[in-house]
Amino acid sequence: MGAKLTPLAVAVLSLLHEKTMHPYEMAQLMRERFTDHHVKLKAGSLYHTVDRLARDEFIEVVGTQRDGRRPERTVYAITQAGRDAVLERARVMLSTPAEEYPEFVNGLALIDELGRDEAVAELERRELQLSTGVAADEVILAKLRDRQLPTVYWLHWRYSAARRAFELEWTRKLIDDLKHDRVTWPDTKPQLTLLTEDGSDAENG
Repeated sequence: MGAKLTPLAVAVLSLLHEKTMHPYEMAQLMRERFTDHHVKLKAGSLYHTVDRLARDEFIEVVGTQRDGRRPERTVYAITQAGRDAVLERARVMLSTPAEEYPEFVNGLALIDELGRDEAVAELERRELQLSTGVAADEVILAKLRDRQLPTVYWLHWRYSAARRAFELEWTRKLIDDLKHDRVTWPDTKPQLTLLTEDGSDAENG
């Protein structure tokens, strides 16, 4: 599957690390565990990912299942190569901060192009959406706690919820700072000097 496993491929291999299953069961489990909130899950992309993993010999067909009059479903198992690949990917993801280039950071870099009032209005829209997301996270975390799953199986949700809650708090603080003139906002844009990697002035050496 190329040099890097996609998030959906990692999710598939992770499930097959638990037991053999067919793609329909994979999709069901991803939804039950709210994996589809972190990984883009569509039936077509799931089956395409499964096919590619099989071609790359990360998974293999081990049988078929039939449920009533439904068509036969192909059951897959993870191979040793697949196990090695997903574990190596896990090591990289846990140890190495990824350069994810979030849009919000780029938006903040452009905020001075807006007037202060417009910037506040846009940030308040963001605040509302984040607040809704935080409330949804709390509902999902409560459901996960009620299922009494071992915490290790939903650490990713705890992290995601904490990150969203922090972003909401940070956005609210920024809005308040803008409203009370605690963010310097010059009338004219200053000429910015390019800095080199060691922090020195590029123009003056």
